[in-house]
Amino acid sequence: MQPGLFKIRQKLFWVLVVCMGMVACGQPHKNNNANTMEDNNSIQISENAQKPSIYDFEFKTLDGVLFPLNEFKGRKMLIVNVASECGYTPQYKELQALYDKYGSKVVVLGFPANDFGGQEPGTNEEIATFCERNYGVQFPIFQKIEVTGPNAHPLYKWLSDKSLNGVTDEAPTWNFCKYLIDENGQVIKFFPSKVAPLSADIIDAIAG
Repeated sequence: MQPGLFKIRQKLFWVLVVCMGMVACGQPHKNNNANTMEDNNSIQISENAQKPSIYDFEFKTLDGVLFPLNEFKGRKMLIVNVASECGYTPQYKELQALYDKYGSKVVVLGFPANDFGGQEPGTNEEIATFCERNYGVQFPIFQKIEVTGPNAHPLYKWLSDKSLNGVTDEAPTWNFCKYLIDENGQVIKFFPSKVAPLSADIIDAIAG
């Protein structure tokens, strides 16, 4: 090979090396450690995020009085989705009797909902009149909400999601389903509509 040709090829080689180095430096560097730290931070935030408590919720009664559920710390709560035109509506009578007899241990909380069969079509005022006139209801009944589906009130999303309440994924399947909550705001048990308020199952759970 002629010396001049060799020198030309040598120069071309080093030019190529320099160009490849510049291209490599221009590429974005993926920092795996940074990504891992970001992922770990996300996990840490998720793990440290405080889960909602039933005592975080507050509601207006049928007559417009704001009622925070933390008023009931130290007492059990029986939460019931109620309706005025249901075959289970006579359970109002037993709910009031339960409240009269065991009110020092448990408070009954009624949540009117029109989710099932359109059986709670009335206004809040009409519901209040119906409950007082027909069953002499004295336990707290709150303004109408939705208890199932995507627009369910956050309370009922909490009640029916085990990842939030720690106990059950049971959602209401009809009017007059019941959740019993203990003195510390933890779900004890879900009772379907057919379980009467004065049944042994509920009384035993209240006494336990």
